[in-house]
Amino acid sequence: MWKIPGGAQIGGVMALPEQARAMGAPPHWVGNLCVESCDAAVAKTVAHGGRVLMPASDMPGVGRTAIVADCCGATLALHQPENLAPGHEGQATFGEVSWSELMTDNLESAMALYSDVAGWVKGDAMDMGEMGPYQMFGVSAAREGTVGGMMKRPPMVPVSCWTYYFYVADLDAAIAAATANGGHLLHGPTPIPGGDRVANLMDPQGAAFALHGK
Repeated sequence: MWKIPGGAQIGGVMALPEQARAMGAPPHWVGNLCVESCDAAVAKTVAHGGRVLMPASDMPGVGRTAIVADCCGATLALHQPENLAPGHEGQATFGEVSWSELMTDNLESAMALYSDVAGWVKGDAMDMGEMGPYQMFGVSAAREGTVGGMMKRPPMVPVSCWTYYFYVADLDAAIAAATANGGHLLHGPTPIPGGDRVANLMDPQGAAFALHGK
């Protein structure tokens, strides 16, 4: 597990489980979606056409977690924290995930699932022409702002999946550090509304991720 400098514990790294290898899973990032009840969230996911990949289990001092595939196959963990959940209010600080993006085969079905499981609400939508809308979403009706977006899976992406954007102080320096350590730049840097830029990369073992910064 690791922390951001001077901040909270936000994630961890582990060897790919043998069961996942046997199922053909490559190295990848798994986002943890904090929920009030892991078992209830799993049941709702299945009711919306999702699948359980790893049944819910308890980890002392951490909480209860299950790994699932949503209605279109995108993988994530449903996490019921034992103590205060990690995360942030408002703008992410450097080192945190600033944006979560879902590429899915069925935008409406995916939004319905996450609305039921986590209470997410639709934000603004941006027209992307032939690709359809880019649907932004917020954590709840009680919290202002958006934390991620959903879009139709483009043909070059083989499966529905989540991409997590890590917020960095200097995007060019972060890309240079990633490539110097065996990573590969896949796309970008690309300007986004608000004056920032983003880039999509792959680490040396093939795990995809994205960077967000100036």
